[in-house]
Amino acid sequence: MNYLFLIPISISLGVVGLGAFLWSLHTNQYEDLEGAAVRILNPEAAPVSPVDKSNS
Repeated sequence: MNYLFLIPISISLGVVGLGAFLWSLHTNQYEDLEGAAVRILNPEAAPVSPVDKSNS
């Protein structure tokens, strides 16, 4: 059986995954890793908008 068609498919999936990771870095998805974990434990805290940079 000829499975050579799987090589371009796997390379394409790798490029798509790398692109998604780079996009997430560019849009600051990893900026505040512990903030959500702390905010969920404090129900009285006011909601923080994603563009609010005053807490950093």
